[in-house]
Amino acid sequence: MSRRGWVLFWSLGLIWGMPYFFISVAVDELEPAVVVFGRTSLAALVLLFLAGRSGGLRPALREWRWVATFAIVEMAIPWILLTTAEQHVASGLAALIISSVPIFGALAAFALGDRSAVRPVRLAGIGLGIAGVTLLVGNDLAGDGAPPWWSIAFLIVVCVCYGTAPFIISRKLADVPALGVIAISLSIVALLYLPIAATMLPAVAPSAGAVASVVILALVCTGLAFIVFFRLIDEVGAARASVITFVNPFVAVALGALFLDERLDLAIAGGFVLVLGGCWLATRPGMPGAGEIATAVAEPATAAP
Repeated sequence: MSRRGWVLFWSLGLIWGMPYFFISVAVDELEPAVVVFGRTSLAALVLLFLAGRSGGLRPALREWRWVATFAIVEMAIPWILLTTAEQHVASGLAALIISSVPIFGALAAFALGDRSAVRPVRLAGIGLGIAGVTLLVGNDLAGDGAPPWWSIAFLIVVCVCYGTAPFIISRKLADVPALGVIAISLSIVALLYLPIAATMLPAVAPSAGAVASVVILALVCTGLAFIVFFRLIDEVGAARASVITFVNPFVAVALGALFLDERLDLAIAGGFVLVLGGCWLATRPGMPGAGEIATAVAEPATAAP
């Protein structure tokens, strides 16, 4: 990999490891719908401008039905669930659970007709990843002060959405400029959450930290992240770019432990190793559908392009 490729790779690993931390800070003072609207609306302004300059908007608008479907599955549903869950779940744990997205992508590939998902090595990866998620969830739900069960269920639904959405891109929007798809998707989600967020604005002005968290989520973790991701793909290819999956959770866990006093114990470390090992086996290079599955984990994008 070139020096430029490494710079882009580690930059994106840092950027996409940060959203969980900033979401956790923002939801201390703002309702989840307000956070989602702020994130999508500000990022949409930036990416609409860039997509318009590159000529990516018109092709995406012609496929607006599939773009809207992608927006709902990749952003509208998972981002509100993730943000709501982080009112009760540690940011590091949320990142670790969501790092299992390739496992759900492998299951989605099988459901969509990819019979290679039943190959022994991929089945082993799926089983290993599920064991890791089970360990993480079981450890967090045990004892006093455990988060409500539905917050963990929300994170699992997020994984299902992130694991499924990339197939919409690969099967229905493969020939549409990615920047146009993402820009319009963000705009759709922002418009959906505008009336909801308007009814949930805080009675007292939020702190500078909460406002800054939303701005960073929008401009850095969403807008800038997608630009860097597209350049990384151009530089090293989609397969290598998808390896960013294994960097993001380390950043998220470190930020949570350092700045939010989130615990880090052997059960969390063991679950993390199982999840990442399962992801690696379930998305082994050279297997049909592996590239699509691996790409699914990018935060959300997670946003995931």
